[in-house]
Amino acid sequence: MKINKKVEEAINKQVNAELYSAYLYLGMSAKCTELNLKGLANWLYVQAQEEMTHAMKFYKFVLERGGHSVMPAIEGVTTEWKSPLAMFEAAYEHEQKVSAMINNIMDIALAERDHATASMLNWFVDEQVEEEANSSEIADKLKLIGDSKEGLFMLDKDLSTRVFVDSTQPAGGAQA
Repeated sequence: MKINKKVEEAINKQVNAELYSAYLYLGMSAKCTELNLKGLANWLYVQAQEEMTHAMKFYKFVLERGGHSVMPAIEGVTTEWKSPLAMFEAAYEHEQKVSAMINNIMDIALAERDHATASMLNWFVDEQVEEEANSSEIADKLKLIGDSKEGLFMLDKDLSTRVFVDSTQPAGGAQA
């Protein structure tokens, strides 16, 4: 069944939002690299990669359902934050907005009785719980650390271990 036009339009906006998210996290990663916080930079770079895979999952879904993909310009992002805490607070706020957008698409899909889209969106609804929790947790840790250079060093070291795993693919599945 061809994708519903209202759903298609909302998902195309979401593709743009996910690409914006990747851009945002890439800008944050660059700023942390400039500050020689390579662990935070790594965590944010991996997050940017994850957001790109989210955009591609939405993009492919529209095309697989016989829809038309629209590519509007991606809005520019800031590359200046007063502190790592401000950066992660902004990330948490951003993830809350993304969650609201995905919930809106779910509402449209349910109203239009588009069960295929609702099924696909369940993965994103669950993913956003994790996205919000991760950015909130790091912001909370940065609040606890305060002005402690030692604490920041330890958190930076901890975040350096994150690696990219394409969670949009089934376990053991081939990537396109």
